[in-house]
Amino acid sequence: MAENDDIGISPIRLLLVDDEEDFVNVLAKRIGKRKIQVRKSCSGFNAIQILRQERFDVAVLDLKMEDMDGIEVLKIFRKIAPNLQVIMLTGHGSEIAAREGMKYGAVDYLIKPCDFDVLVDKIQQAVSRRR
Repeated sequence: MAENDDIGISPIRLLLVDDEEDFVNVLAKRIGKRKIQVRKSCSGFNAIQILRQERFDVAVLDLKMEDMDGIEVLKIFRKIAPNLQVIMLTGHGSEIAAREGMKYGAVDYLIKPCDFDVLVDKIQQAVSRRR
């Protein structure tokens, strides 16, 4: 019973990683209204640094970023936080690359632009699997 109480009390901690700064800011603001704590990162390198210092339940990770490839970031995430649930996000319509992400441990993928409610549902499902 204590575990259920904890789920009700603890907000979801989300790491949102995408090199499109405007997209990250708008999405983080919208997600934050759903009682999800959002930490933003606009680069793969920065996201890795954040993950070394903080704990998250789930990450939404862009597949194609200027500084690092999302698959490479995912592989590093797996080493730092093996239980982190990762949802890949791609704006390039590359389902093949997104599926490759799942091969390396992502739990799901979405193609941008994705429906906001679908994204929130995927985040909540990922956290439910983890908890």
